[in-house]
Amino acid sequence: MKTSATTSMQLGQGLHMTPQLLQSIRLLQLDGLQLDLEIRRVLEQNPLLELDEEPVASPVPERADAATDVAAFDELPESSMWDVRGAAWSGGDEDGLQRIAAGESTDPQLRILQRLASELDAGDLEIAAFWLTHCDDAGYLAAPHGDLLRDAAERFDRAPADIEAVRQQLLAGDPAGVAARDLRECLLAQLAALPGRVAGRALARRLIDTALDLLAGHDIAALAKHLQRDEADVHEAVRVVLSLDPRPAQAGAPVEATAVVPDVVVWHADAGWRVALNPAAAPRVSINAGYERALANGEGSAPMRDMLQEARWFTRGLSMRYDTLLRTARVIVERQAAFLERGEESMAPLTLKDVADAIGMHESTVSRITTGKFLQTPRGTIEMKRFFAVRLDGANVSGAAVKAMVRRLIDGEPAQRPLADEAIAALLARQGVHIARRTVAKYREQLDIAPARARRRGSRPALLARAG
Repeated sequence: MKTSATTSMQLGQGLHMTPQLLQSIRLLQLDGLQLDLEIRRVLEQNPLLELDEEPVASPVPERADAATDVAAFDELPESSMWDVRGAAWSGGDEDGLQRIAAGESTDPQLRILQRLASELDAGDLEIAAFWLTHCDDAGYLAAPHGDLLRDAAERFDRAPADIEAVRQQLLAGDPAGVAARDLRECLLAQLAALPGRVAGRALARRLIDTALDLLAGHDIAALAKHLQRDEADVHEAVRVVLSLDPRPAQAGAPVEATAVVPDVVVWHADAGWRVALNPAAAPRVSINAGYERALANGEGSAPMRDMLQEARWFTRGLSMRYDTLLRTARVIVERQAAFLERGEESMAPLTLKDVADAIGMHESTVSRITTGKFLQTPRGTIEMKRFFAVRLDGANVSGAAVKAMVRRLIDGEPAQRPLADEAIAALLARQGVHIARRTVAKYREQLDIAPARARRRGSRPALLARAG
């Protein structure tokens, strides 16, 4: 037992002290922007390294083991494939940018008042200005809500309810969450303002209401226990909450639109799927050949030789990142080919372990290389993490696929005769998917869809947020 403990300790110390391992792990987990910044930093600090400016021009090899394939620009699919609505490479003006006037002020309070000018009369606009002048830079009330309410009621000779009604308009406005009393009220307002169906919205509301302290600790297990939900559901709710802006007053500032640059390009050609690294997201760094030869011949100082060693570690770590990324992407595309061809209802069960076993690496490595990395596909730009789906108990189908089936059935239901959860479960059983009514209810809630009795009120499925 003692020998085993000693060996474990020595192994742990050895791993901790290996610069190559630390370098490789750090490069694996960086997203595209972070990688670009890291490469720039290393190039500035190590004169032996240089950036290969020219992209690789050779066509993508057909060999399945060519783990360093990089797509040549003339090898990429036609532009019509890239211009998927909502995808990062679409070059047209987005609806979200059209609302920003050309001459709009950079002052956040003035911007908000400009937007409210067409919605409020002069008196209410003055009250809105009062609330905004008592907000800090982030958009939160800078004094106790009760004190401000009394002051405004006296100043404008209006009922406190009228004063509060204007604040509620600010909370629900654009950007949502401004004039909130605290972070909880700010996030709840933004959550309610999210348009359309938002997967995980109901659980995200509970999380904000009762477990913000656990969210701050990033303890998913504790959150799952507190909310009495599966960790997968909690992950989805946490993703929604983290997409909200804790500084809403700055959210509407005119900014230059940025795009997510996909790390891997996926397209269909020659009766199969092609996978290659995107050259725009795979910078190539090499060691200056002249310096390397000189140092190999014994020339140069000790610090320069140390720089050569660091340069070798960095280039090898970068190669490992690209190799692992491409191998992982190939397995994902192979296992999820049906999803790419037919959509969410064909999403196959896939876990980190499945991919790790296929590429001969540890699950933690797959987790690092798929976090913050994106595939450009005919279905748009998709984060690699989204391709992982849990197998539904007792069936050879993923929960994500069943969730998509539930959504399809509800989307196609008669407006005046919405399907109850029991009816949806029965229809799925006819398709060979046997799930309990409570599982249908769970997926419906994750899709932000109200129960049948609430959906009967309108011509389209109602949102949970509107129903309750």
